[in-house]
Amino acid sequence: MRILIADDDATSRLMLSRVIAGWGYEVVAVQDGAAAWECITGDAPPALAIVDWMMPGLSGVELCRRIRAKVQSPIYVILLTARNSTEDLVEGLRAGADDYLRKPFDPDELRARLHVGKRTLALIANIKHLTGLLPICSYCKRIRSDHDYWEQLESYITEHSGAQFSHGICPACLEKAIEEFEAPAGKGEG
Repeated sequence: MRILIADDDATSRLMLSRVIAGWGYEVVAVQDGAAAWECITGDAPPALAIVDWMMPGLSGVELCRRIRAKVQSPIYVILLTARNSTEDLVEGLRAGADDYLRKPFDPDELRARLHVGKRTLALIANIKHLTGLLPICSYCKRIRSDHDYWEQLESYITEHSGAQFSHGICPACLEKAIEEFEAPAGKGEG
């Protein structure tokens, strides 16, 4: 997973970078909000961004607002700050931050928050997968899977979402089934 760190404090940026890279993540570190915006809108945007609240030019809060207003791909944003009032927390979350981490950061807390971000991004990816176009046969209503195999609608949805199906019969079909069942045997023969 690619993680962006945007912090104008070189020491904080270096510490975050080393800790996160040590956990196996790909880290991109920049010194301000403008550089973070370039990275986010570039060819290889990060999946997750840790942005400092107070940066010259484009602040972390303004960067959050811009991301939510203009970026289509999901980016999980953790706002990093020395601010610790409830009002600041609320302002950051309202601006579009997904999470909030206070400076100086605790590595265990940071790791836990990164895991929350990964889980959230995985859920978003699953939802997007389920809301995309499904190639379905107009005759038998089977769906073409990712492996070019045609399978029942119920099987496909269960596999991709965990949903389970309970079958029944709607009133219109029930009426039709009763008519077919009650029709005299051998009608039309003779």
